[in-house]
Amino acid sequence: MSEVPVLKSGGPTDEKVLAGLIGRAPVFKSIVTSLPMLASSEGAVLITGETGTGKELVARAIHSLSERASHPFVAVNCGAFVETLLESELFGHERGAFTDAHARRHGLVAQAAGGTMLLYEVDTLMPRAQVALLRVLQEGYFRPLGAGAEQHSDVRYLAATNAPLDRMVQAGSFRADLFYRLCVFSVGVPPLRERVEDILPLAGHFLEKHVSSPGPAPGLSAAAAEALLAYDWPGNVRELESAMVRALPAARGGTVEPEDLGLPGIPGRRAPRLLPEASPTYKIQKRRVVEAFEQQYLRRLMSEHRGNVSRAARAAGKERRDLGKLLKRHGLDPRRFTA
Repeated sequence: MSEVPVLKSGGPTDEKVLAGLIGRAPVFKSIVTSLPMLASSEGAVLITGETGTGKELVARAIHSLSERASHPFVAVNCGAFVETLLESELFGHERGAFTDAHARRHGLVAQAAGGTMLLYEVDTLMPRAQVALLRVLQEGYFRPLGAGAEQHSDVRYLAATNAPLDRMVQAGSFRADLFYRLCVFSVGVPPLRERVEDILPLAGHFLEKHVSSPGPAPGLSAAAAEALLAYDWPGNVRELESAMVRALPAARGGTVEPEDLGLPGIPGRRAPRLLPEASPTYKIQKRRVVEAFEQQYLRRLMSEHRGNVSRAARAAGKERRDLGKLLKRHGLDPRRFTA
């Protein structure tokens, strides 16, 4: 795999895109830091990670930071089509190319001209489709089904998968030459269980994002925060967002409690446990308790001062800039507390 090239400096648009990628875990911050550099290249990027980790969000960020940002971003789920239909979807077809081809149709590759295409679940590509895609990546040309002439492809290709493509290559179920074409650069998006410090900021962000009524979104009780931090999140960020959407209508008194989350193995309402259990480590448990306290304290502070950061900072005995950083770290937008 190639080294990431040195990059153009980012502007306000770049900052806005990167601000949408919430997370301060070192393993995630390293990804965010690399995105502008990846965006400066035309090489293909293979994005790997478990289901629900945010692979498409990473792909959209690469596109938005690139010189192709003003052109289309087209995502196609390779696993949603049978082999012959996928080729038609990708490359288009001429009238009469097959039984139901009653008119000429442009494919997604043509629709993505000048922009970026994300091939999701690329591991599901059947052999014939792998050959067709390899030709596009190698030579920049494709042939619509039933067409006599080839067409040029001006598209940046990204691919995403939750499968071990390298092992599939060894097993002979995925072409090695296509793998290396797709994996010019690679990004591995970590599961949420490896980003424990990001769970509460993400939860706060999703509550803010999906609240329908004016005013601040409900906060997390200490017990709910503890439950979120203790859960394993097999569905990753997508499961966390679903839990927050589920909790919003159930929250009473502006506070989300454990039973509002609807997560398996999470007990009903209980008093906050101030002393951590002996396992896991003292350092991890201390961090979890502090995270829960900060989230709850900041929500109450901003509600009391109706989103005024200056007044809130004075009341908290902190510098305005420091409080602003703390709010951002927890995914809290002061504007949500002005109502």
